[in-house]
Amino acid sequence: MSELHCALAEYLNLRRSLGYKLRRSEKLLQQFIDFFLATGAPAITTQHALTWACQPEDGCNNWWAYRLSAVRGFTNYLHATDPTVEVPPPDLLPWRPHRAIPYLYRDEEIIALIKAAGALSSPLRAATYQSLIGLLAVTGMRVGEAINLDLQDFDARNGTLIIRNAKFNKMREIPLHPTTVASLKRYLARRNRMANAEETSALFISPSGSRLLYCNVQWTFQRVVRQAGLVSRTTHCRPRIHDMRHAFAVNTMLEAYRDGSNTQQRLTLLSTYLGHVSPASTYWYLSAAPELLAKAAERLEHLHGEQT
Repeated sequence: MSELHCALAEYLNLRRSLGYKLRRSEKLLQQFIDFFLATGAPAITTQHALTWACQPEDGCNNWWAYRLSAVRGFTNYLHATDPTVEVPPPDLLPWRPHRAIPYLYRDEEIIALIKAAGALSSPLRAATYQSLIGLLAVTGMRVGEAINLDLQDFDARNGTLIIRNAKFNKMREIPLHPTTVASLKRYLARRNRMANAEETSALFISPSGSRLLYCNVQWTFQRVVRQAGLVSRTTHCRPRIHDMRHAFAVNTMLEAYRDGSNTQQRLTLLSTYLGHVSPASTYWYLSAAPELLAKAAERLEHLHGEQT
């Protein structure tokens, strides 16, 4: 292992002790170090960082800027003890913030996705993705939280899941509907029949018996989306697995408006269930929902009418 690889391990440990995950950054920085070492140069320069960041050539400015920002953080750490390391300036690559429009799944689309997942290549793989998609749809948990679940985190008797090492290293317990508990129990019965099932503690496993990988889950989900016949609604609104979380949040608040519940109280409960620090963080998942805005406007009009 080179000195740079050792320095990267120290840098990641330091940042993670502050609550950052840095999974993607770790992968990118490993690639950058390999690129730099291949040049044979004595020290990292801004040109090295820029050349590597602007790959692939047909990439977009935002992606290049993201790659460069990962290198900037690492080189800033290195520069503290080695002044020969150059730190790329923050305005070297132009970028503009871009937010994808959430794809708010309808109930029939969730059903279509689960049905399409049943056609995957192996019985275990099909069962795994049917259970995973269903769990994401009814809990709104993050994809990373779902694939990090261990067997011990599922309490079938009390109907709960423990989410460990979530964002900012938080832990929370979420209650499950009895139908969700029954579905997970059916999946585990199939999972535990696999010969290599005991080799991992992961709740969701691949046909090889290993824990699911985030990149493979993303690829498989897009395959399921195509099989289910779901298409992008606009160029900026396409079916993503993370949008399960958006759909859950919006549907939860829509239900509160429809049944006349206290929406502020429901928002606080939703925020806790999703693992947010405060309700303010939950607004990110609600701001792009015209149906929800319409319901809120109806309630405001009703309240204004009563006051008048």
